[in-house]
Order: sequence, then structure tokens, then C-alpha cells
Amino acid sequence: MLRAGIVGLPNVGKSTLFNALVANAKAQAANFPFCTIEPNVGVVAVPDERLDILAKISESAEVVPTRVEFVDIAGLVQGASQGEGLGNQFLANIREVDAIVHVVRCFEDDDIIHVSGAIDPLRDIEVINLELALSDLAQIDRRLERVRKQARNNPEAQVELAILEKLQPALDQGKPARAVELDEEAELMIKPLGLLTRKPIIYGANVSEDDLASGNDWVEQVRQLASTEAAQVVVVSAQVEAELVDLSAEERKDFLESLGVDEGGLKSLIRATYELLGLRTYFTTGPKETRAWTIQSGMLAPQAAGVIHTDFERGFIRAETVAYQDLVTTGSMGAAKEKGLVRSEGKEYTVKEGDVMLFRFNV
Repeated sequence: MLRAGIVGLPNVGKSTLFNALVANAKAQAANFPFCTIEPNVGVVAVPDERLDILAKISESAEVVPTRVEFVDIAGLVQGASQGEGLGNQFLANIREVDAIVHVVRCFEDDDIIHVSGAIDPLRDIEVINLELALSDLAQIDRRLERVRKQARNNPEAQVELAILEKLQPALDQGKPARAVELDEEAELMIKPLGLLTRKPIIYGANVSEDDLASGNDWVEQVRQLASTEAAQVVVVSAQVEAELVDLSAEERKDFLESLGVDEGGLKSLIRATYELLGLRTYFTTGPKETRAWTIQSGMLAPQAAGVIHTDFERGFIRAETVAYQDLVTTGSMGAAKEKGLVRSEGKEYTVKEGDVMLFRFNV
């Protein structure tokens, strides 16, 4: 399951957005067993209109979307890495997330006081990023103490030592760990550390209702910064998300259209996360269920099968595959087969976005 950690200064709309995203997901996916694992952790269904269309074609008894877990990191303030506020105890919660959603305040509201006295998204970003970097630096320093002792007579520890000593100076200067180039082997070696500043970043520019469609000057500042970091920017409005919670599907659609947008914040954030992480979706469908599966871009058919169950990957024979649009156009798997649109793909096939697949395998 994809996991995203939400960070930001107090009063930027972070927790309002988190609560609204989770509540909206519950409202939009009545057949999905909603759960809040803890007050600051929510598991939501990934909105995907293709699921219902496939379920209708297959007359599926059940629809199972893929899921995203959002972790709201409360109390993150300047000095959090040294224990200020509640941030220090929560930072550990996001060491295992796949991406970080950094909510930045890009709206004026005299009733909501900014902790620093004025709206300045670039300053806010710098504060949070510095705290994350300091937290990572403490993690690296602790690891270095152990590895230096082991490196005296352990070749593997010597390799890790060289990597850590490459990362330490960057973090010491307040730079993110992702600014340091590492090869694939080095990435695997430091993965257990869960470095926060090594994770992909999505900046959630939180705007007022009036600025949701076009953004504002603050949003442009965030976009310019993000372009230098290979980060994503999603314009969201916690205010709008909160208003969407109690609306019906038709009312949601009309309300968003009146604001000049065609999707809510949940869908926008998930789409950006998938793009940033290079994720793809494929489907399995039949009378029992229609289900979405998340995979890494470039995965071969056996690896994609392994996402369902490791036995599928080990015993993989072939995958009967049809493109989503071809199946929808023809109206049934039988009709798609008659037109030669269902292919038998082997072990070297790279799964494509929207593939509908049936795996054949040996037990």
C-alpha cells in the first residue's frame, strides 16, 4: 500500500486537509472499509472511475480499489528535530512513507494567525526542510558511530561508511539527502535509515476557494522552488475539501465546476504522487470482483503478478492481457477476444497503465 506523510507548520491547513481527504474518501467509496488506524493515520481508497466501468462489464459482485495511507504529522515546528513541540515524536512515523506531502499556506485569513506572523511560503518550506534535514543528520550521526567501529574489519561496513560520509556534509549544510547522487546499490544500503529528505516531495499549496483554479503569486513562488528540486506541486484548498464532505456526488461535481476545477484535492494529490513515484495501475476483473493493483512503472508481467501473490510470480506461465479502452469499446472479454484484442503475454512483457490481466500460473 502506498503511504504518504503530510507535514507542515501549524495553521497552514494541514490537519484540516488531512481530515477532509479522509472523510471525502469515505464518502466517495461506500463499499471500501474505511478505517482510521490512529487519530493521525487514515487509509483511503484511490478514486478510479475505470473500476466501476469494468465491474459493470464483468457483472462483478465486488469492487476493490487500491489504497493510500495518509499520515498527518502533528506539531511540527521550528526546533522539532531537537524536541520542540510534538514534532520529534511524530517524525519517526514517516520514516517508512513513500512520499511526503508538504502543505504550505498560500492564503490570507485574519482569523488564522500564522506562527511566523506573515505569509511567506518559501520561508515556511525552508523551516520544515531544515527540521527534516536535522532529523536525518541525527540519524546519520548515530549510524556512523556504529559503522565506524564495524568498518575496521568488515568490507560491507566500509562501503556503508563511505556512503554515510558522503551524505553527512550535505545534511550538515541543511541540504536534503536527495541532493546527493547515489547508485542503486547505495540506495538499497541506506534504505533502512528511512531518510526523510531522500523521499520524493509534493508541495500542497493550500489556497482559498477563490484561488483554487488559477493559483496566486505565492503558488508561483512554490512552483519555481519545486522546479529546482524535481518536486511536484498540487494546488489544493482545505476549505473546499471540508465543504465537499457533506455533498452528494452530483453536488460535488457542480461545486467543483463552479470553482473552475474538475477534481478534488484527494484525486489531485494521488495523481501527483503516482506520477512522482512512477506508479502504474492494472486491473483484474471477473464475476467475483474487479480490482485495481498498483505497480512500479517498468514492471514485467511476473513481477506484476507477484503483487497479487508471490506464488503467481514464482509459477508464472503467461498473462492474458487486454487494454482497458479496448475492453470498454468491445463491451466484453469475449468480444475483445473475437477481435484479436486479447493478447497472450510472456515473462518479458512490460505491463502498461490500464492493462486488464488474467494470470496463468503453476501452483
